[in-house]
Amino acid sequence: MDAVRRPVAVFDLDNTLADTAHRQRFLERKPRDWTAFFAAAPQDPPLARGIELVLKSAAECEIQYLTGRPERCRADTEEWLARHGLPEGRMHMRRDSDRRPARLTKLEVLRRLARGREVRMLVDDDELVCDAAERAGFKVVRARWAAPSGALEQAQETEGRT
Repeated sequence: MDAVRRPVAVFDLDNTLADTAHRQRFLERKPRDWTAFFAAAPQDPPLARGIELVLKSAAECEIQYLTGRPERCRADTEEWLARHGLPEGRMHMRRDSDRRPARLTKLEVLRRLARGREVRMLVDDDELVCDAAERAGFKVVRARWAAPSGALEQAQETEGRT
């Protein structure tokens, strides 16, 4: 199967592949410290279940990454993926000024991908993103292997930051 026709497996990063628990404290204060939150991302430990799934999926699928992280985090994020031995793949990131909810921005990207390719699955921890993707007909794997964070969930939905 050539690379153009391979199905795509789409993976979120935060709390799907990368454990953000150590940086949640930056979101629990008022005002939230987004600069510190994203600056600490390179120290995220990998989440074994997510890493295992992305490596397994790479055997049959082209891997692409779909994150709510802003574009300014691209270099740190690419370095993190390489350091943890994850497959290379296109990374879809939020424009630095885009504050729409993740359930809207991620669904927009998924629909664009699906116009020319089979999207085999989306793996994400955000329940609202997962719900929207399922309603749109995408197969979803809910990443429930990281400790949930109320502060992160609120930020994803109301502040459009990740």
